[in-house]
Amino acid sequence: MPSDIASVSNSYPLADHSEQISAASGRALADIDLAAAISGELSAADMQISGETLRAQAGVARNSGYAQLAENLERAAELTAVPNEELLVMYGMLRPERSSYDELSALADRLENEFAAPVNAAFVREAAEVYRERRLLRRGE
Repeated sequence: MPSDIASVSNSYPLADHSEQISAASGRALADIDLAAAISGELSAADMQISGETLRAQAGVARNSGYAQLAENLERAAELTAVPNEELLVMYGMLRPERSSYDELSALADRLENEFAAPVNAAFVREAAEVYRERRLLRRGE
């Protein structure tokens, strides 16, 4: 993907820049079409959004005055580095009474260090504190 994807964050819709936008696979949006689908060229990763595209979308949202939406898209961008199977495990860990404080702290450290997801790590740390205050950690913790 060209390194100038940040330049499209002032332009909406992003699809108008289909040569600069790519799927998680790296395939350019312009190359994802009905003919490619019919011929069997496309993979599941071709249907998934990339972190870079989510960051560009966050830029559009921020520039349009939607700061909270931009933050959500930035968190989603970070999570594109986490395999889907692991995301499901993490989701389960964040359900009330499923994890200890130490387990949530370890999850936050893993998000930050292994997946370069500091915004999500901060979110998990905040959740761990709230769960402790509200007694929503796993029983006996």
